[in-house]
Amino acid sequence: QVQLVESGGGSMQAGGSLKLSCVASGYSDNMHCMGWFRQAPGKEREGVAVIDSGGSASYADSVKGRFTISKGNAENTLYLQMNSLKPEDTGMYYCAAGLASPDYCYIDILIQNANYWGQGTQVTVSS
Repeated sequence: QVQLVESGGGSMQAGGSLKLSCVASGYSDNMHCMGWFRQAPGKEREGVAVIDSGGSASYADSVKGRFTISKGNAENTLYLQMNSLKPEDTGMYYCAAGLASPDYCYIDILIQNANYWGQGTQVTVSS
């Protein structure tokens, strides 16, 4: 089936940048929405950004203007460019994919209905 593999995490000082990648192996009709989510220790998983199969993206308020979600030329690759990193951006970052239609590609929809999740990549931002 479909597997999602994230990479690009690491440790960074506040103000720095990182670019995360997610490669999807396999294909499913239920992948019209892809996104990034994160989970800090002791906190619930939260949405960061999503992008639909048409390229429309939306972001959590906490990352607007700093993070950019995009797809590679190969549709099976997803990126998250993270700039102006803050300590509160620290967490495990997960790639997710799902939905049979791009019409409802929103953070709060995908987090509840994702068909596929990656194993995560750790991002640590120090002050």
